[in-house]
Amino acid sequence: MNKNDEIILRLDHLSGDGKSIGKLDGMAVFTENAVPGDLVKARVWKVKKNYAEARAIEIIEPSEFRAEPRCRHFGVCGGCRWQNLSYESQKIFKRLHIENVFKHIGEFESPNILPTIGSESPFFYRNKMEYTFSNRRWLTEDEMNSIQISENEVALGFHVPERYDKVLNTTECYLQSEVSAKIVNRVREFCQLKKLSVYSTKTHEGYLRHLVIRDSKKTGEIMINLVTTNVEAEVMKQFTQMLIGEFPVVTTIVNNITDRKSMIAIGDVENILYGNGYITEQLGGYTFKISANSFFQTNTMQAEKLYNVAKNFADLKPDDVVYDLYSGTGTIAIYLSDAVERVIGIEVVESAIHDAEKNAEKNQISNCYFLQGDLKDRLTKDRSWLSEHPEPNVIVVDPPRSGLHPKVVDQILKIKPQRIVYVSCNPATQARDSKLLAKGGYNLQKIQPVDMFPHTDHIESVALFTLQ
Repeated sequence: MNKNDEIILRLDHLSGDGKSIGKLDGMAVFTENAVPGDLVKARVWKVKKNYAEARAIEIIEPSEFRAEPRCRHFGVCGGCRWQNLSYESQKIFKRLHIENVFKHIGEFESPNILPTIGSESPFFYRNKMEYTFSNRRWLTEDEMNSIQISENEVALGFHVPERYDKVLNTTECYLQSEVSAKIVNRVREFCQLKKLSVYSTKTHEGYLRHLVIRDSKKTGEIMINLVTTNVEAEVMKQFTQMLIGEFPVVTTIVNNITDRKSMIAIGDVENILYGNGYITEQLGGYTFKISANSFFQTNTMQAEKLYNVAKNFADLKPDDVVYDLYSGTGTIAIYLSDAVERVIGIEVVESAIHDAEKNAEKNQISNCYFLQGDLKDRLTKDRSWLSEHPEPNVIVVDPPRSGLHPKVVDQILKIKPQRIVYVSCNPATQARDSKLLAKGGYNLQKIQPVDMFPHTDHIESVALFTLQ
């Protein structure tokens, strides 16, 4: 097999990054623009020792798993890779992906993986969306042949996959809400009319950076956050008047300002233009305050299911002590608090600790304690706090995509809680860490996939370990 070869390939399953996989002459071929079950003609564009990558150029026999994409931008926008795959099939293939990584990376012969808990609403489920401004709009082939683009055109939408220099103007989106799509279109129009400049990562000049919309699914509150390079008071006054006049559902508007060179939708300074500067969301009867730069699970309805799984797996007793490692803004700790004696949360981000304490106070919870610091240091070097709290019966971990630091795994094994509940957004690193926990004396009892992000290749999973 060589680069630019055209091959006929039957695709069998999905990879972790949303590509479909088939085999030709014993070599795995990761294929874009197709779904499992398709028989395709594909053009090879990369060949390595053990695998190849290709793009489907013709669907010879369509798969039974195919579905009609709902969004007009599907196939160009990078937001939904799997709208062409039926939702029931998505849940099946996501579970199979977890099974594969636990077998091959974790080296578990027969992991007990439960059926995926799917979303009752696979569309309009996100409570937060980040849109990027650009003065370089992505053009379709038809557009390139038929229209002339102004150099000063303001584009607002999503980056095209693997193209961070251009942005696709999204006029509709089925991920957050119908009103958020209308807000995006109106903000783009406003910025174009006012001839506002767009920040460039090459020249490091320009005003507009990001538009972030937070949309509470339980309370109905909506936050608009415009991220800019500097303060333009008169522009923000007109921007605010436009939004509250045309979108009375908006409850707060903020302007985050940053002069960082990196394109991250977070500000160093925040000005509240309208409302109280935050929204509230509810999980399991608890209320959480969410400011512009706070982390919060992006799918409210599925977050409740995820935390219920974690709570059930932990098999909590009234006299249990729980360590919540990577505790963030305290959502898991607070969710578990009513079933145990106390929860101790540890988190490296100082602002997240502040939010966690405020959330506990807001919900009148007195048995949650939050400690700020690097987790590996808090469990190894700076251990003075351990004398203030009993040893845990249960440890809950919810690490970033990189998984657990090896020193954290070592310390968990030394503490020896009866049960470990591992919440993960990356099955590969979860499988890697699970292998270490198993070698350290823990039995992997079961794994529950929870689909937080329908139509994408992301999957959350909760694993339960018990001490041998």
